[in-house]
Amino acid sequence: MGGYLDQYGAGDERRSKRIKMGFFLLLAAAAVILVGSLISFFFIPSSAERRVRAFMDDLRSGEYQQAYALWGCTAAQPCSAYSLQDFMKDWGPEAVPSGRFEVLNGESCGSGTIVDIDAGKAGDKRLWVENGTRTLSYPPAPECGPRRNRIYDFFRDLKYRMHGHTYLHGLQQ
Repeated sequence: MGGYLDQYGAGDERRSKRIKMGFFLLLAAAAVILVGSLISFFFIPSSAERRVRAFMDDLRSGEYQQAYALWGCTAAQPCSAYSLQDFMKDWGPEAVPSGRFEVLNGESCGSGTIVDIDAGKAGDKRLWVENGTRTLSYPPAPECGPRRNRIYDFFRDLKYRMHGHTYLHGLQQ
C-alpha cells in the first residue's frame, strides 16, 4: 500500500516535460522559418528580378525590339519620353556589349522594385520594374528612401559580396 504523498509532484514533472517539449518545438519551427527565409532571400529571384533577366537575355541575343517592348514601348507606338533611338543609345550593342549580365538585387520600393544589375563592361546599372504593369524604366530616385532596416542592409551587402561586388548607396546608371 502506497503512502499518502507517494504521487505528490508527479503531475508537475509531466507538465515540465510538456513545457520543455513545446519550447523546443517552437524553437525548431523558428529556426526552420529563419533558414527558409534566408534561402529564399539569397537564391529565389523575385518576379521583378526575373523580368530584368528576361530583358538582359533579350539584349544578349540581340532582340532589341523585344527588349524595348519590355519598357512598354513598341516600334509602332514608341514611348514619347523614350524613343527607340534613345533606347539604342542606352542599351544597344555599343552601349552594352553582349556578354555577362548578372542581376544583383531587387529592392521593393513603393509601387515598384529597384533592381541592381551588373551589365559587364557597361558597369553597374539600376532599373525600375513597375509592380502593376511589369514595365521597365529607370528608377525615379536613386534609393528607396532612408535606410530603415539594418538587418536587411546586412544581408543585401552579404549577397553583393557573394557576387564579388560591394553595394554602393546612391548608385547611378
